Amino acid sequence: MTTETPTPPVAKRIPTERTHHGDTVVDEYAWLADKDDPDTIAYLEAENRYTEASTERLASLRETLFNETKRRTQETDLSVPVRKGGYWYYTRTVEGQQYGIQCRRPVRDGETEPPATADGTPLDGEEILLDGNALAEGHDFFSLGTSDVSPDGRWLAYSTDFSGDERFTLRIKDLSTGEVLADEVPDTFYGTAWSADGSALFYLTVDEAWRPYRVWRHTVGAPAADDVVVYEESDERFWVGVELTRSEKFIVIEASSKITSEVRVIPATNPTGEPAVIAPRRQGVEYSIEHHGHRFLILHNDGAEDFALAYTSADAPGDWVPMIEHSPGTRLEGVDAFSNHIVVSLRSEGLTGLRVLATGGTDSYDIDFPEPIYSVGLDANPEYQTTSIRLHYTSLVTPDSIYDYDLVTRELVLRKRKPVLDGFDPADYEQHRDWALADDGTRVPISLVCRAGTPRDGSAPCVIYGYGSYEASMDPWFSIPRLSLLDRGVVFAVAHIRGGGELGRRWYTEGKLLAKKNTFTDFVACARHLVKSGWTSTDRLVARGGSAGGLLMGAVANLAPDAFAGIVAQVPFVDALNSILDPSLPLTVTEWEEWGNPLADPEVYGYMKSYTPYENVAAVDYPPILAVTSLNDTRVLYHEPAKWIARLRAVAPQGSYLLKTEMGAGHGGPSGRYNAWKEEAFVAAWTLDRLGLAG
Repeated sequence: MTTETPTPPVAKRIPTERTHHGDTVVDEYAWLADKDDPDTIAYLEAENRYTEASTERLASLRETLFNETKRRTQETDLSVPVRKGGYWYYTRTVEGQQYGIQCRRPVRDGETEPPATADGTPLDGEEILLDGNALAEGHDFFSLGTSDVSPDGRWLAYSTDFSGDERFTLRIKDLSTGEVLADEVPDTFYGTAWSADGSALFYLTVDEAWRPYRVWRHTVGAPAADDVVVYEESDERFWVGVELTRSEKFIVIEASSKITSEVRVIPATNPTGEPAVIAPRRQGVEYSIEHHGHRFLILHNDGAEDFALAYTSADAPGDWVPMIEHSPGTRLEGVDAFSNHIVVSLRSEGLTGLRVLATGGTDSYDIDFPEPIYSVGLDANPEYQTTSIRLHYTSLVTPDSIYDYDLVTRELVLRKRKPVLDGFDPADYEQHRDWALADDGTRVPISLVCRAGTPRDGSAPCVIYGYGSYEASMDPWFSIPRLSLLDRGVVFAVAHIRGGGELGRRWYTEGKLLAKKNTFTDFVACARHLVKSGWTSTDRLVARGGSAGGLLMGAVANLAPDAFAGIVAQVPFVDALNSILDPSLPLTVTEWEEWGNPLADPEVYGYMKSYTPYENVAAVDYPPILAVTSLNDTRVLYHEPAKWIARLRAVAPQGSYLLKTEMGAGHGGPSGRYNAWKEEAFVAAWTLDRLGLAG
């Protein structure tokens, strides 16, 4: 019996002209941007049917991979409780349920250690704050935008999204009665802040381009129609955020573009007060603040490429007094203040770290960790008056681990390591740091993980992952689903390419604007290095990336189609030039400081046109490509990969191209942990097939 080969859909062509700087381009697939056109939905559904038919033979493998993840996961589990005021707060999961359950339990007399249960069962005396499963009932998609308990512990502000477009409806729950108030605000953004007495809640709304630009003040119990705009940002390059300081003394309103920021504060005890500017914005100067007693700590890049730490008076902000001078190569990324200590999050030589400063002292020290490759950062630390901090630690071989660190005794106590079942032993795996040489002689780090004893003779299959934008660092992380690849002999590599932040601010600036192509050539150099050094071979190497990393995937497909046996592009930003040319689209104007403004600058236009994947599809032999997107994605619109796949089929019809669209999800893909595992199993099965390991 023979199986009929599925026939790929053919998108209709409707020529649309685009003219900028004297350059006219015809786009035959621009019509796909109309989400309300029945032909658009029909095309996406046809692509889904084709993808399903083309991968039907992998259904058994997908189920196997899903079950392996499920088997290795302790499905009923409980996070390490964190203390805030008179309660321990934690989240737990229940076997068979998609979403977490947020809970708290009163602190008992003399209780100083966080309570725990070995099997993840509820703590005695717990109070359920939010049950994600109950909230999600009747909806195909569910996501929380904010979950914020008032300082007195009475009120819970939370917001929900049931479509994936990241526009949330805000509600308030009275935790003393369990009643959800009539207060309801639609179309809000992430982030809220309570006044000190819990009478007022600050929240954000977005403009037509999905830019958070207004801060509102809501009085608990009053109708939303009475809410007051506290601050509105008119510069379209700037996003606005709002938060309450850990000390609970100030509401902080931060306006920031990609390269400039400005901070305002309102005393939390006077929520109707006018926001006061800490320091007026200056183009190219970024700063953030943290309240600490009589002063504001200021992390800034004024004359300090990798940032420095200073302080100014909280009563009358003015001059910045240095605390930690700029040290090139040591990127200061964050500062957290506690009553008697300051903790600075930093990175140096490609690794994250934490530096502790005692209040009033001049000495500082970095906390030591045992592995040569790891990722560490502060976890939830809501208490200002404390002598210990909560840390999150992981590596490519060490599951997510929660530590408490005593700031006085300097003792590090492991509270919990994420359980990995079914016989997992970290000793069965090994991690490595390697370096590739870029075209311009720059050394590019690569992190790798594999089964112990994996051969270095070119025979091992490999997945290489990359991102390389927005100064986002792809620090080592542990993944249970990834074990299914490693146990089949696959090497997993992360290319820490320019455009990311792994090696400091300069690493980022050398991979943006008119230096963006470094991101792509770095990735190809890493792929070539893995082959040259025996980690893998070209016909056993699959590339993977998402969002801006999806742009990377499309760019390297054009740049070096011979370097890969397959490419996975998830929610890929592959029609970058057309998107950045349209200021009405979400994110466009705010992105001009990342990519350049092709509307105003012909050099930027020509440069972006020369690397944007959709613009550069050619009649070459591409490796098989799997593109995954979501219809309701606000960040990278679904039509980018849809147009890309359509053009690939038309221009290079000999290739194999699949498009999978989630018809009811957003940028993060399907919601719910089991749905996410199934999505990952789909991608993993396709990847293993490309690597010759589908069975």
